[in-house]
Amino acid sequence: MIVLGLILLLVGVLIGMNLLTTIGGTLILVGAILWILGATGRAVGGRKHFF
Repeated sequence: MIVLGLILLLVGVLIGMNLLTTIGGTLILVGAILWILGATGRAVGGRKHFF
């Protein structure tokens, strides 16, 4: 999710499309939150590890 967000963010900046930049930034943020919650051992969505 973080990688997809980074790709969309870069494409959005290079093309100049604000929608892709916003979606990419949001995906990076959500992916980072899920990664941190999973790393602390907290169950995310009923799963101990979120891949």
